[in-house]
Amino acid sequence: MTYERRKTRQIHVGSVPVGGDAPITVQSMTITKTAAPVPIVADIHNQYKRALEALEAGVQCIRLNPGNIRNAEHIKTVAAECRDRGIPVRIGVNGGSLDQKLYDKYGGKVTPEAMVESARVEMAYFRDVGFDDVKISVKASSVPLMVEAYRMLADDPFFVDADGASVPLHLGVTEAGPMPAGLLKATAGLATLLLEGIGDTIRYSLTADPVEEARAGRQLLESLGLRERKGLDLIACPSCGRAEVDVIEVAGRTQQALDGMNIPIQVAVMGCVVNGPGEAREADLGIAAGRKRGHLFVKGKVVKVVPENEMVDALVAWAGIIDSEGIEKAIEMGDPGAAAEADADRALLLDEQGEDANDAGTRIDHIRKLEEER
Repeated sequence: MTYERRKTRQIHVGSVPVGGDAPITVQSMTITKTAAPVPIVADIHNQYKRALEALEAGVQCIRLNPGNIRNAEHIKTVAAECRDRGIPVRIGVNGGSLDQKLYDKYGGKVTPEAMVESARVEMAYFRDVGFDDVKISVKASSVPLMVEAYRMLADDPFFVDADGASVPLHLGVTEAGPMPAGLLKATAGLATLLLEGIGDTIRYSLTADPVEEARAGRQLLESLGLRERKGLDLIACPSCGRAEVDVIEVAGRTQQALDGMNIPIQVAVMGCVVNGPGEAREADLGIAAGRKRGHLFVKGKVVKVVPENEMVDALVAWAGIIDSEGIEKAIEMGDPGAAAEADADRALLLDEQGEDANDAGTRIDHIRKLEEER
């Protein structure tokens, strides 16, 4: 179940809208030269003068960490300069660098309440100079802590304007770590909040090439249905007793072959013809293995039967057909006898393997006997 997206104000980071009805955006961090055609956010810590210098250099947004720049007048100076230049600010609260006063107030611990209060104090300084072109993050390396802090922030009336719109939120699990664990950790936090309608821009903080951060963000939004698919979505079955091919190997070769085609298509690689086409009937294109052959299907309809060693090539060819001709035309172009061939293969495999290819019934009986003997 997805929730209606929370109503937030819209700001602009360069030419990119954030919040309101704008699509959820993806950010990353770079240590390379920043002469790039994307908006640049200057991440400022400790010295407010660096923020003023970054504004002079032409950045499109400033991130201030309220735990590192604590002088109220310095904060207001930066906010006033951003106001005059029309440059937004991200109030970037980090659970690892809160003001010591907040640690003391909340028992020496990082709590959601402490993180939200940090954002509230900073926002008050901005309002003192008439500036509210702001987005906020309350990041932590703990997923439960991060999720609760964002929920609390999203529900806090302090951040809601007269029109009922809240401040836009930048989501992230900070210092998630290397892949694959970091990817899982960050996804757990980001997906939880996005499906609750919380979040306007996201960042994966991975110990990896920044390209991987951007790729992960795009794929997450596509997976959640929050962004139109622009590339390949490959689905594949796990191995089971019916698998007729090495699904991992075939899926890997398919991924490699189709990734570079930049076609917004969902492709299924299924290990058997008994269950595969039915389980993947919603895929744009798919193939299922059986009796040394591959059953190629488009939206669940078998259009061609090919030798097993031609399965990947067939997927590539038909992906091109779908891209150029469309789904309905691709179905029309299928071999007239393909469905009958596929049905025959399926019937033979069912006859050979039976309904219970994994022999689950025997295994269950064995387990029950072991339990009874204990």
